[in-house]
Order: sequence, then C-alpha cells, then structure tokens
Amino acid sequence: MSRRPIALSPDLLRMQNEGYDLDIRGGYLLVRNVPYVDSSGTVRLGILISKLELSGDKTVKPTDHVAYWTGEHPCHSDGRKITAIQNPSAPQDFGDGVKADHTFSAKADYRDYHHKMTTYIGRIAGEAAKVDSLATARTYPAIPAHDESCVFKYVDTATSRAGIGAVNGKVAGQKVGILGMGGTAAYVLDLVTKTAAEQIHIFDGDVFSQHNAFRAPGAPSLEDLEIRPQKVAYFAALYSNMHKGIVAHDVYLDEKNVGLLDGLDFVFVCIDRGPVKRVVIDRLIANGTPFAEVGMGVVLHDGQLGGIVRLTTSTPDTRDAAAPHISYADDDGGANEYATNIQIAELNSLNAVIAVMAWKQHFGIYRQARPHFYTGYSIGSGEFVHESAA
Repeated sequence: MSRRPIALSPDLLRMQNEGYDLDIRGGYLLVRNVPYVDSSGTVRLGILISKLELSGDKTVKPTDHVAYWTGEHPCHSDGRKITAIQNPSAPQDFGDGVKADHTFSAKADYRDYHHKMTTYIGRIAGEAAKVDSLATARTYPAIPAHDESCVFKYVDTATSRAGIGAVNGKVAGQKVGILGMGGTAAYVLDLVTKTAAEQIHIFDGDVFSQHNAFRAPGAPSLEDLEIRPQKVAYFAALYSNMHKGIVAHDVYLDEKNVGLLDGLDFVFVCIDRGPVKRVVIDRLIANGTPFAEVGMGVVLHDGQLGGIVRLTTSTPDTRDAAAPHISYADDDGGANEYATNIQIAELNSLNAVIAVMAWKQHFGIYRQARPHFYTGYSIGSGEFVHESAA
C-alpha cells in the first residue's frame, strides 16, 4: 500500500485530517471502522470501499457512484435495512485482501472522494449514532509512515491538518547539531524532533542522572534512572520513537573531535564550559555554520529567583555583532543558582523555545520584521529585549 495518493490528494488528505481510517489497496479506497447497526439493533464496525480513480498519484473526480461494503447490511436504528442504498449483488473479491459483502448505490454527482465517502458514511454511521451517541467513523487512528523518505516513524498529521507542509519543509534535509544534553538542550531536541530536519546530531559524554530528570522533558521512570544511562543514549532511544534521524555522539567535544561538527547546517550550542565552547564556536565560524548559543544567569535573592534567559544567534551576516554577547566564562557555581541544578525546567524550556524559533526564523519559517542577533528575557520584569544588527 502507498499513502502517496493520500498525501497528494486534497480530498483524501481532508478525510485523513478529519480522523477517518483510510487505506488504499489494489486500486480501491477503504474507510475502516465505520459504525453501523445490524439487523438486531447492535452497533458493529464495517469497511466502506470505493474504486479509486487517479491521475498519477492524485485523485480525479469519481465517475462511479457505486460503493462496496464489508460487513452485514447496514440498518436503521430500529433494525430495518437501509434500502435507500441497497443494490442487490453477490459478495465480491477484488484481490489484495479487498473483499465486499454488499454493493451500495446512492446516485449523485460527487465532487470528490471526500464528498462521496462521507455521504455514504453519513447515512450508515448516522443510524449507529442514534443507538450509541459515541459511535463515529472519525477514529483518528495512528498512521505509520511507509514512505522511506519520511523522517518520521508515523505520519505528521499535525502539519497536514494546519496546511503548512510547504512552510515546515524549509528545514527538510537539514543536519542539525545539539551540543550538551542538559536541560535546555533536551527541550531543544524535543522541539527539533517534531520538524522535518533529516538528521539531529546530539553530543554529550555525561550520564543521565536523577537531577537531570527534573530539568528535562518527559518523565523517566525510577528504573530508567537506576541503570544510569548515558544522556545521548537515553534521549536517542526516547526520541527515535518518533524521528528516524537521531544520531547520538557519546563524547565530550574538544580539539581532537570538534571535526564532528563539520557538515552541519545549524547548531544549538548548549554548553557552559568556556574553553570547550570557544573551540566549538571557532570551528563553527570557520565552517560558516549558523548557530544559536543559549544560556541563563539565575540568582537567589531574598528567597526568590531572578535573572535572565538569553539567546545569541550568530550567522555569517551577524558574526561581529553577536560575538560580544557570547559568554566563555565557566559556570562553576558561586551565586549562580543554575549551577546547582535547581529545578528550573520552565526556564530551560523557555530558552529552548526562543532558540528553536530563531533557527526557524533564520530559514524563513517564521516572519522576522527586523532580524536580531540577541534576545534576553528578564525574569523579574517579564520583558524581552532584542538587539538587531544595524
């Protein structure tokens, strides 16, 4: 079965987005799990079938008003057969596992397959809803991604429902790097995993410890923590459930292996060790790679937390302006409460959100009226400050 006709045909895509369980086999369109009433007044599930007319991989206006059905003949809510669609015929086997017990005929000038199939479904499932108010053919099934070129394990129905596939596709094929799998980086991974980036390279040589769990997305179990997994292994296993392109690098970056960053299209720099960060950024600049450098400064004063969350976006066009905002100071504790792993997941996630938005702005997904290379958020005032290149 190929799902290309569903992805390329507005009528089929609309049905998928509306939650119908679609299948295409041997030139036939199937809608599974359609509720109907049998002769005893019991609600059951059947399959509605139609010949599928295509031009290439896209549907054309159906010329055949006939539909087929797998299951008992649908009835009204009181058990009387729905004779308005009845078309006496013998069971048929269309091959490729497609079999029909009944043939239906409801003559109409159907605009497309959405119009045709939902018309039949309305007549059949509408009676089932009179018996069981929860009966519906819109089941929103999980849809595996059969297309080998798709970066996801299952179909991105969120993008198709919103009609923004072309916009989100602007990062398709990219190789993205995320350096340091601490709290902010983990949230960056969570967001980037939901994009069409081809590969997501994550770098860290540390263990995923219990305190990390309170600054990262998700909810690891006690058993997860007891085995003390490497950070990249833990996150790669988690997000590979969704994205095929997670590449784990269980290393601390240094002068010897910084070449692992070569060939990346964008990098999120989420590390705080100054000497390592300098080695990394020097390499990225030499390669002409755009990157987002994140950080925060949080202090405890009079029993409350305050400080800033910041982002610096460095591209070949903003290198000089962005450079003074990048901190190379080691985060070794002192008055900075962030260094003690205080539970500030919301600040990590905020830092990740503005960084991922900057990446998407750089590649034209989001509008940016005035490109800026620095963003700072003040916890105390709740204000964002931006600095733009002249």
